[in-house]
Amino acid sequence: MKIFLRNAAFQLAFCHKIGFGVMKDDSESQIMLNRSTRQHEELEHEINVLKHRVRKPFQRVNQGEIIINLAQHYREHQQLERIEAEYRREIADIESVLGYTHFIPLDLKSTLSCILADQGYWNEAEGLGVQVMEARKRVYGVEHTETLTSMAILARMYWNQGHWKKAEELDVQVMQTDLKLYGANNPETLSSMANLATTYMIQGLWKEAEELEIQVMEAFKGWLGVEHAQTLKSMGRLASIYRYQGRLKEAEELNVQATERSKRVLGLDHPDTLRGIGNLASTYRDQRRWKEAEELEVQVMKTMLRVLGAEHPDTLTSMNNLATTLGNQGQWNKAEQLLFQVMETRKRTLGSQHPDSLASAQNLVATYRHQGRWKEAAKLGIQIVEIFKETLGPEHPSTLTSMGNLALTYGNLCRLEEAEELCFHVMEARKRVLGLEHPGTLNSMRNLASTYSKQGRWEKAEELSLHVMVASKKVYGEDHPDTLESTSNLALIYGNQGRLVVAKELEAQVLEIKRRVLGAEHPSTLTSMNNLATFCTEEQCGEAQELLVQVTESRKRVLGEKHPLTLISMSNLASTYAKQGRLKDAEKLEAQVMETRKEVLGPEHPDTLRSIHNLAHTLKLQDRDG
Repeated sequence: MKIFLRNAAFQLAFCHKIGFGVMKDDSESQIMLNRSTRQHEELEHEINVLKHRVRKPFQRVNQGEIIINLAQHYREHQQLERIEAEYRREIADIESVLGYTHFIPLDLKSTLSCILADQGYWNEAEGLGVQVMEARKRVYGVEHTETLTSMAILARMYWNQGHWKKAEELDVQVMQTDLKLYGANNPETLSSMANLATTYMIQGLWKEAEELEIQVMEAFKGWLGVEHAQTLKSMGRLASIYRYQGRLKEAEELNVQATERSKRVLGLDHPDTLRGIGNLASTYRDQRRWKEAEELEVQVMKTMLRVLGAEHPDTLTSMNNLATTLGNQGQWNKAEQLLFQVMETRKRTLGSQHPDSLASAQNLVATYRHQGRWKEAAKLGIQIVEIFKETLGPEHPSTLTSMGNLALTYGNLCRLEEAEELCFHVMEARKRVLGLEHPGTLNSMRNLASTYSKQGRWEKAEELSLHVMVASKKVYGEDHPDTLESTSNLALIYGNQGRLVVAKELEAQVLEIKRRVLGAEHPSTLTSMNNLATFCTEEQCGEAQELLVQVTESRKRVLGEKHPLTLISMSNLASTYAKQGRLKDAEKLEAQVMETRKEVLGPEHPDTLRSIHNLAHTLKLQDRDG
């Protein structure tokens, strides 16, 4: 027993001497050394041995996931601030004894950088990540597993800051080294290939992402089997790549396969299964199959609340996804309640300036905008932009997204000069950072063209919209939803210029593709039919009426009688009746739209006020004709 206590005292003397796990304290170290009955020279010898110890290569693990879970654990136990300070203290103490290139302070710095990144402190996290990577290159060489791990972690930090080219360079370097060292069918290589595929995907390089992820998936299938967790994760990533390309059927098929296998192998309550169900719900949402998406998202949210708790990040993400689907169905009040709850929880657990808290606030802004609460949307939107500028920088993707959203709100408020200024700034920044044909750049061009349209600057709107349409065809292909949307936008601009023939031709092309790809009653197909009806001339009122009756009935059946899109088509049909002189039919329909909007949106919503105006105009026409 005495020998055990003496050895323990010597270990404590060692720890106090270098500051490992305890405060660096020479006096306390000497007390423990005395209790151990060992000599000072022995302690110095052990420290000297540790100084010159070099870690041997070992198999890499997904350090990013481990550290993120560790940070979440500290947060849940309200220890994150204390732990962060402890890491800083320990790094400084151990570096003063062992040197800054020793593997222990480097490991601690790597862990601290990931904890900081999890809190949104990406600049400091990146600085630490660079220090670790460069030190490991110098000490171990560029092909050591420790060096490759630090490069992979730094790439993810670049990724979160929108420095995707930097991330790509590191990901390529890691993958090529893994291929050289381990070959194509090694877990290290497959992990680095998957990371590079994700980096390609976020840059809109979908073909490159798809090619890599298919290799990863097939390798995992052959090596681990079709039901292994890694194979299922790869299938989920490939489904996401298909989704972003608008290949929704293929995405759905993969998601269904992965989800069913995950249920069978891991169980319904496993986090990976729940994420897979969430991905399938997202695909349904992209397909406008909102009821099916809602059903799955309610299931995921309830299970996560039970299994993970109300404050877990995955639970909050599931609540956010459900809110999005409810909003798509026009249930803005329910969506607002969920989004407000998510925002307040994230503010309480992460802090008000954490990127996830700001993302929640941004979603709430979009809901306010749809509710016609534009002043509230502008007030909150301005706060978000300023915080993003301060914490992430003026050209971070999240900052630019928040500025683009604020521009949309300014457009609703008819503050068109401010909207134009913001849209132009976002477009130019994205051109510079992302390139001319990146999806984010094209989206910002669409927003600027929309602002030009509201200003009546049709030539500028047409020029920009034409560029977006041509670029979208090149980047996405003719059948992609974004290409079809950009073509419809150009048709609307032609229509507003009175160029109804060319507008109608363009929208007819869009409608034909949507009927073929999506089906006759898909919500997006019905939107094109509605648009096509608006391009009919006075002499073509019969054709417009036929289209709008079909759209209205289909929307009632598919979306419900109270959905905002159903009410829009009913209002358009009422307008067509008025043009045909069927004023009683127009009055009846407008009155129905007005009452429903009062019930669903409230009496002061802009759409409600517009329907009141339309009904008043129809009654006035009847008085005149009477």
